[in-house]
Amino acid sequence: MSLTTPAREHHFVHRIGWLRAAVLGANDGLVSTASLIVGVAAATPDRTSILLAGVAGLVAGAMSMAAGEYVSVSSQSDTERADLETERRALEAAPEVELEELAQIYEGRGVEAGLARQVASQLMNHDSLATHARDELGISDISTARPVQAALTSAVTFSVGAGLPLAAVAIAPVAHTIPVVSLASLASLGLLGAIAARAGGAGMGRAAVRVMFWGALAMAVTAGVGTLFGTIA
Repeated sequence: MSLTTPAREHHFVHRIGWLRAAVLGANDGLVSTASLIVGVAAATPDRTSILLAGVAGLVAGAMSMAAGEYVSVSSQSDTERADLETERRALEAAPEVELEELAQIYEGRGVEAGLARQVASQLMNHDSLATHARDELGISDISTARPVQAALTSAVTFSVGAGLPLAAVAIAPVAHTIPVVSLASLASLGLLGAIAARAGGAGMGRAAVRVMFWGALAMAVTAGVGTLFGTIA
């Protein structure tokens, strides 16, 4: 009887860093710019004003996303570095205490006491700081904060997302700006949700419906506000 080699598992967790920023950027670009365009179109039928508002929203939003992602992820990165420095000093000052701490972590995961201490000792001999960073602090190469990557990813994907409703404005008859932008944006949101779910190994249908719902709600609210102010004006 021959034994077949099992298929190698394919995981998606290594994509978390850039995928989160990409999905957030594209979704925000689509929803915020489409909502802005729909709101302005509800208040005025002037295509130039609508396009100007959309372009301004794209530029401001992309810069805001880049700055926000960089600052927030940099804060995470600063915290990680501070924790690693604290752990490095603890390893230098009391290696036996840190060894026991690591062994207790493995015991808590179900490893027998003697074996847990042996594993902890071998891993610390190999790379004590990396071992404690991973198993005590939960910091690894996969989860490490990357501020520049997050900022660039968010800015680029926001611009791409915002460009879709702007393109719809450019080609749609002025009188039909709101329905054309709304339908095009909802379809794009559904596609974005499906692609993001596919990239992350999740179910596509539920993700698509989720982003389409919130996008529709945002555009409906801003259209109502635009109509209100257009009526007052």
